[in-house]
Amino acid sequence: MSAADATRDDIFEILDAVKDPEVPVLSVVELGIVRGARVEGNAVTITVTPTYSGCPAMRVIEEDIRSALLSHGFGVIHVETVYAPAWTTDWLSTEAKQKLEAYGIAPPGPAPRDSLVSLTRSPAAAQRLRCPYCHSLETELRSEFGSTACKAIAYCTKCNQPFEVFKAL
Repeated sequence: MSAADATRDDIFEILDAVKDPEVPVLSVVELGIVRGARVEGNAVTITVTPTYSGCPAMRVIEEDIRSALLSHGFGVIHVETVYAPAWTTDWLSTEAKQKLEAYGIAPPGPAPRDSLVSLTRSPAAAQRLRCPYCHSLETELRSEFGSTACKAIAYCTKCNQPFEVFKAL
């Protein structure tokens, strides 16, 4: 396949190999960060939406996107960041949520339907969290703040394991 002949699906397939640096079990396509791809000659424009506006991983993600496309023959690569519509965990497929759980991160529940989203008070506090290790619902939220702003920390009282929770946004 030449860069000029590539379709949107071809590009998404290439980018499906680009993993999220904070959650390497998921690709940037599976996360829904990659929103679109346009090819014009040997140039491609990739549209991305960060999981939240201050996501520190976006610079690495953009570099990894460029690297993947360069290795497939694209000469000019533009990465365009759009913030609307805002990214939501509802864009995660059932398969992506299963991968999160298998990785040891409780997947998010449905995103809140009100217009304001808070990274400091997660919907995880209101939902029943299922332990990704033993699948028990005997869990408790320990901290609204995890290793990244999009995760919280919970604890399973059945298997005594701490685990991260992907916040529903």
